[in-house]
Amino acid sequence: MEVKGIPFKKTGYFSNLICDYLDGKPALDPFYNRKPELGEFKDQIKEKASFSPEHRQVLSRVLKGQYINTKISSASETNILLLKEKSTYTVVTGHQLNLFTGPLYFLYKIITTINLTKTLKREYPENDFVPIYWMATEDHDFEEINYFNFRGKKLRWNKSVSGAVGPLDTDGLQAISEAFSNEIGSSINANKLKEWFKRAYLEHDTLDEATRFLANELFGEHGLVILDGNDVQLKNLFIPYIKRDLLEQKSYKMVEKTISGLGELTENYGIQVNPREINYFYLVDGVRERIVEQEGKYYINETKIQFSKEEILKELEDYPERFSPNVITRPLYQEVILPNLCYVGGGGELAYWLQLKAMFNEMEVPFPILLLRNSALVITQKQVEKLDNMDISIADLFLKQSSFINKKIREISNIDIDFTPQKNHLIQQFKGMYDLAETTDASFLGAVKAQEVKQLKGLNQLEKRLLKAQKRKLEDQVVRMTEIQNQLFPNKSLQERNLNFSELYLEYGDRLIPYLIEALNPLVGDFTIVKMD
Repeated sequence: MEVKGIPFKKTGYFSNLICDYLDGKPALDPFYNRKPELGEFKDQIKEKASFSPEHRQVLSRVLKGQYINTKISSASETNILLLKEKSTYTVVTGHQLNLFTGPLYFLYKIITTINLTKTLKREYPENDFVPIYWMATEDHDFEEINYFNFRGKKLRWNKSVSGAVGPLDTDGLQAISEAFSNEIGSSINANKLKEWFKRAYLEHDTLDEATRFLANELFGEHGLVILDGNDVQLKNLFIPYIKRDLLEQKSYKMVEKTISGLGELTENYGIQVNPREINYFYLVDGVRERIVEQEGKYYINETKIQFSKEEILKELEDYPERFSPNVITRPLYQEVILPNLCYVGGGGELAYWLQLKAMFNEMEVPFPILLLRNSALVITQKQVEKLDNMDISIADLFLKQSSFINKKIREISNIDIDFTPQKNHLIQQFKGMYDLAETTDASFLGAVKAQEVKQLKGLNQLEKRLLKAQKRKLEDQVVRMTEIQNQLFPNKSLQERNLNFSELYLEYGDRLIPYLIEALNPLVGDFTIVKMD
């Protein structure tokens, strides 16, 4: 296995905001707490040392209960016990309950989290660090999670649903299991994948139980602890913060202020997520709808449910589990119930986290270190050989396909189809004509300009025609080049955003996760290229 890196900004797939954050641009300093660097965790540990011992006891008790029907590894069991200790801290990543893990980056998120806890333990041996996967059981975007891709096909779970996805029953997944089995073959690795799918989705009644089983099968031996935040005991710890949102709209005010501050830096950042006056949903009986306040009354959007101020506060005290954080307040909830040091997320996630620091300050909750998860391109040995034979570099692959083809055609063509020298020569000639027009009759400047534009346009058209002719002549090479790029960048996007882990598992089996754990360095700060043996 060979591991290399390419700067995130050179991939063309990451936003200006994230690239500037990674570069440590001083203008962004007010929007986060500490940089994602190993030495910064020392002060983060000190700041989080005040985490409530009572919260630790509740957390450990809840986790034991959530694992009661799961065959827990000794490493995960030990980590749950360690969470009671004041010297133990967490590193968290969160993800939706995508069918059969969804895109490949689900693995990268968790591996980054696991690897960071190992790195922290080496640096700070007096402490313990627990990797947490936060299951987004309260999410209600079923259309985002009800499928996974396999060899260019979308295996989709068609089901009419409402409310949070965690409690969804797994009816209807027998058909997906059969379709997957028909596609995957009968090798040893294929049979293992079939077994995982069947045991997860056909032997568990709900989507959250199935997801817990699968994540535990993949990462339990590495000490991963899987947490479902949709729990009455955990929500009870969060009541004071929900109350402030209902009565004072603190989250809305502070996030709006931050958005304004980011907007003053540059228009390139944009708004990642807009806060609402109340940033909670009401969650009950298949319903997850926004809470809206109007003239002292609290309404549940799209329903007939309503509360007075006194009634909704009593509802909160009696049934805190019915109050579900949205994208703005879920991070706050996480940091209140966990002794957490760092959140590991993708570019889109970190972008909205950067809107939240002022809200955390107002709520007097320590803001975690934000770490961009590892991103990777996995290349098989066969693909490496093809790339070498065609003299295609890794940097070439990240180009948009039209630019990629044009660049390679110019490189392999036996004639020069780059008219840049001719264009530069033409521009120099017209400079003299501009000087001549100015000294004789300035009214001719427009005519000179028009002629220059016309001739440059003619050269551009000739260059494009010649390039097109060469593409036809070198059609076989073009087909082979686009084929390999499409394999590695399916749907003209990053591999990790499309490929399901099953395609790599078919090739590498039980070696896959150890390979990735070895290859992915959580603090390296580059996009990782993994050339597999």
